[in-house]
Amino acid sequence: MSVEDKVVIITGASQGVGRYVARTFAAAKAKVVVADIASMETVVAEVEQLGAEVLPIETNVTDEESVRSMVETVYRKWGRIDVLMNDAGIVTHFHVGSPRWPGIRDMPREFFQKVMDTNLGGTFLCTKHVLPYMESLHSGHIINVGQGELSQKPLGEEQPGRPPNVGAAIYNTSKIAIRAFTRGVAEEERRYNICIVSMGPGTSGSGEVHKGPGGIVTEDSPQWAIETSLSRSVDTVGNRYVLAAEAPMELTGLQIMAKEGQLFPVAE
Repeated sequence: MSVEDKVVIITGASQGVGRYVARTFAAAKAKVVVADIASMETVVAEVEQLGAEVLPIETNVTDEESVRSMVETVYRKWGRIDVLMNDAGIVTHFHVGSPRWPGIRDMPREFFQKVMDTNLGGTFLCTKHVLPYMESLHSGHIINVGQGELSQKPLGEEQPGRPPNVGAAIYNTSKIAIRAFTRGVAEEERRYNICIVSMGPGTSGSGEVHKGPGGIVTEDSPQWAIETSLSRSVDTVGNRYVLAAEAPMELTGLQIMAKEGQLFPVAE
C-alpha cells in the first residue's frame, strides 16, 4: 500500500504537528489538502518545495458549512478523497510553562464548549462530510488525533510529589472522547472498507509513551521552548501518520502506535 497520488486532507495544518505531518505526506508523494483558519502560506511553500500538489482551504472545523464547502472543494478538484487526518484542536498549553487553563470549578461554560466543539465537534463534522465520498470509493482512511487513558491507579500515584495537573481535564476528556468516537464510527463504516483509527503524536519511535512534563516543540515554538530539555522535537513524530494512512482494516476502530515502521494496537 502507498499514499502516492492519494488525496489527503489535514486539518489544523498551518502550524505545529499538522504542519510537520503535511510535509511527511508531501514527501510520500500524496496530494495534500491543508485546512485551517490561520494563514497557510508557510506550509504551502514547504509542501510545494517537496514537489507535491497542495490545496490550501480556509476552514473553520466548528462550522458545518465551512467544513462542507472544504470537502466539496477538494472533491471538485481531484474527484476523490482518500485520507482525512483530524488534527485541528485546542490544547491546554502549547509550550512548556505556558499559562494553564482554569480548573473545572472556575471554567466558564463557553470555554468548555469551545474546546469540545473544536476537538470533538471538528472531528465529527469533518468525518461526517468525507464519509459519503469515501463510501462511494468503498475505501478510505480517517486518522483522529486522540490519546489519553483512564488509568486504574489512584490519582497522583504515577508521579508522586508533583502538583495536580489543573486545567487539563477538559482537554483529556475531549481526546478520550475522540477515541470512543473512533471506535463507534469504525463499526458503522466497516462495511464500506473505511479504516478509522486514532493515534497520538506523543510516543517515541520505540513506541514508548513520553513521561516527561514537556510536549512536542515545532518550528512555530519560541526559541526558549525549543532549547528546553523538557520537550521533544517534532521530528520524533516521524512518518507515523503516513503509516496510519496505510493501516489494514484489522486495525479499524483502535488506538494505534508506530514502532520501527510497523503499526500496533495500543493496549486498552
